Amino acid sequence: MNMISPKQKQNVALVIGPTASGKSALALDIAKKQPSVIINADSAQVYHDLTILSARPTEQEMEGIDHQLFGYIDGVEACSAARWARDAKTAIAAAHERDLLPILVGGTGLYVRTLLDGIAPIPGIQPAVRQEIRKMETLEAYRALQRLDPLSAERLHATDTTRVQRALEVVRSTGKALDHWHKHKTGGIGDRITLHPLLLLPPREWLYERCDRRFDEMIERGAREEVERLLSRNIPENLPVMRAIGVAEIAAWIAGDISRAEAVEQAQTATRRYAKRQYTWFRNQTPSDWHRIEEVYNINIDHIFDIIFRI
Repeated sequence: MNMISPKQKQNVALVIGPTASGKSALALDIAKKQPSVIINADSAQVYHDLTILSARPTEQEMEGIDHQLFGYIDGVEACSAARWARDAKTAIAAAHERDLLPILVGGTGLYVRTLLDGIAPIPGIQPAVRQEIRKMETLEAYRALQRLDPLSAERLHATDTTRVQRALEVVRSTGKALDHWHKHKTGGIGDRITLHPLLLLPPREWLYERCDRRFDEMIERGAREEVERLLSRNIPENLPVMRAIGVAEIAAWIAGDISRAEAVEQAQTATRRYAKRQYTWFRNQTPSDWHRIEEVYNINIDHIFDIIFRI
């Protein structure tokens, strides 16, 4: 069996794609061929409280292989891309020190982009500027952005209140547009590692059917009880763990506002829409030379391993 020395060339494998595309299984197959550490790159799977609804691998599914950054953050905290990237760097360095292959696996493109490219060193927003902009009507803020940062205004939709406000805050507070700061990103490791990316883009109908079936399985595994435990903690609704797909729908079922069937249908619809957004983002926002796999249900792991590591 051909193997590589991860430490020698700072090799890092990356398995990404939309939800339910089979990323975890593929990462595990790679880890069975090469001594590895699997590192989570999914924004929902970082939370300890979301075992079932985030589709986090169980201990049995991990098959004794080291998995890191899974369920390591309490739901009362909000994990940012910057925090995850910092933790991922530590996990990657520790794996290399042991000459193990770090395998990043997940569906959160922002996390991966932040790790590889770094973050824009945008100074803190002046409180007075933020307060003034938050009082503005949506269209008023957008027109102001058109005058001060036309590039951001062209990229954003006029009704995207949060992003329009953010872009306007940056240019008013710093005197420079978002594009300026994005060109000066720091802290990325993309130029210090040898990346071996795999992008899973299965047929959409196959993917959507998998999303529906998986949520049915989540209900059978105890998703309702998981949400009941979350609700008992009185975690603020604006925190990420409470905005995870399935939480609001099941909470409404628990409250008696909708039936089980309605909760399942609504959550499945939300999951399919999320998968569609992920699919579009990965297809359009990732480098064209990243190896793409469409027939995810017919993978020859030996062939894939040889391709990505060029053995």
